[in-house]
Amino acid sequence: MSEGYILFSPLLSTKTYLIDRKGLVVHTWESKFAPGASVYLLTNGHLLRCGRQPDVPVFHGGGLGGRIQEFDWDGKHVWDFTLASGNMLQHHDIEPLPNGNVLLIAWERKTYEQTIQAGRKQNLVGPAGLWPVCILEIQPHPPKGGHIVWEWHLWDHLIQDIDPELKNYGNVSEHPELIDINGEQEPEHTDEELERLKSLGYVDDSTKVTDLRADLAHTNAIAYNPRLDQIAISVSNFNEIWIIDHSTTTREATGRTGGRIGKGGDIVYRWGNPSVYDRGTVEQQQLFCQHDVRWIPEGYQDGGHIMIFNNGAGRPNGRYSSVIVIQPPVDTDGHYSIKSGKRFGPDKPLWEYTARDKQSFYADFISSAHRLVNGNTFICSGPQGRFFEVTKSGEIVWQYKNPYSGNAPNPAGDPPYSVFRATFIAAGNPGLGNRNLKPLDPQPPR
Repeated sequence: MSEGYILFSPLLSTKTYLIDRKGLVVHTWESKFAPGASVYLLTNGHLLRCGRQPDVPVFHGGGLGGRIQEFDWDGKHVWDFTLASGNMLQHHDIEPLPNGNVLLIAWERKTYEQTIQAGRKQNLVGPAGLWPVCILEIQPHPPKGGHIVWEWHLWDHLIQDIDPELKNYGNVSEHPELIDINGEQEPEHTDEELERLKSLGYVDDSTKVTDLRADLAHTNAIAYNPRLDQIAISVSNFNEIWIIDHSTTTREATGRTGGRIGKGGDIVYRWGNPSVYDRGTVEQQQLFCQHDVRWIPEGYQDGGHIMIFNNGAGRPNGRYSSVIVIQPPVDTDGHYSIKSGKRFGPDKPLWEYTARDKQSFYADFISSAHRLVNGNTFICSGPQGRFFEVTKSGEIVWQYKNPYSGNAPNPAGDPPYSVFRATFIAAGNPGLGNRNLKPLDPQPPR
């Protein structure tokens, strides 16, 4: 078991916690907002977090954010950036880049008319239209504000096969690099499900079932590979991960040429559900409402490969979660191979963790996992607020149950203990250098 600390923020808490291996709190940061939803410790000891912006004008999907905040170690608020308008809204996750910029995922509004002209089936469009995903790179301008220096939009890379008179018409199976605007496999949302999500703090009290249905992709995680200069996102409603080329210019990212890979902003790799690009069947689906895609760092066990928390919602052989590692068919230059008419490989994960009693480990939404330097894997089963570390063989060597519920308003009453993501911070992390990491006395109230 590695020496280190765990960083997390409960879904309905304005506080972010850093605990030691004994479960004792050694540091906290306080915000005015609940998380929206991820938090990061930077190498300078600052906390970078998403905040859940209140009173968002239009859209209220799951994972709502709207604000990015940076605090120094002592809790001073040093940067604040807001993206929460009637046309665009940050959500779920961000990714700090080596150059100091920040990648974020956002919903952007498309009207009913725009959506129909793009080839969306009319029965899949409500009066409010759709909210597809876009990715923005923000250059911070402290203390408030930021400048968009790069962007990518799902809307620029669509295909549809229902009407040749509308935009984006083509043969879906011939273009795995494009996104079928009718291809997502989002389950039908119910009022009962919505109330549960409200009770856990995942959506706010203003959220309607129509908001959940208008979220075309439901992208819930973003990661960056500096060696390849590529971005990976987890696209829950398609049950896939996608990789795009970040080396493009913004103009190139709107098209199909340019960048290191030469494909502009088109998808260079996708995995998890080949039926959504007509190169497989539903029986070949391997991801089910997954979260937290990330590259394993070079030098770690399975370094350079991709780890995914496979939630398992809708899995045909039972309700259970797994953590998997896949080895994409990529060369040293970042090009991914795919045979004509075939799906992207691999055919199966390189490594997989499930509980010995599979149904005992099930997190139907949120949650995370990442590889540690000792070869073990650190897992957050988000809805239960349970963190644990497993060996390669699946032995649990450490676990912890979050006892902190939070103080942010909760429409359902008593706040839960759910956590979007928990992160293991190694003792040698530069962000912890020369910090006082003794347990707080007294400990924060539970």
